[in-house]
Amino acid sequence: MVIQKMHDIGIRSEHAYMAALASIGLSIATWATSLNAEPGAGIARADRWGIFVGEWAPTFFGLGLALSHYEQHDGTLTASVHDLHREGEAA
Repeated sequence: MVIQKMHDIGIRSEHAYMAALASIGLSIATWATSLNAEPGAGIARADRWGIFVGEWAPTFFGLGLALSHYEQHDGTLTASVHDLHREGEAA
């Protein structure tokens, strides 16, 4: 499983969230840089660059959520109904 492998190599949910926030900032910086560096290309090209980098953020947020869920459940992605029932009886 991809999330388990990421967790095993030391990537945590905080890392994915930081990458998502960084990609939002990088999207704005890329847009501004493209707009200033290539004035002949126009705003459409700058928009394409900004959108391209901005599309990374949802992926990183999704990975962050999956890693957070994995971390909260002691390395299991889902609890079985039997486990949940057993926890309910213990409480």
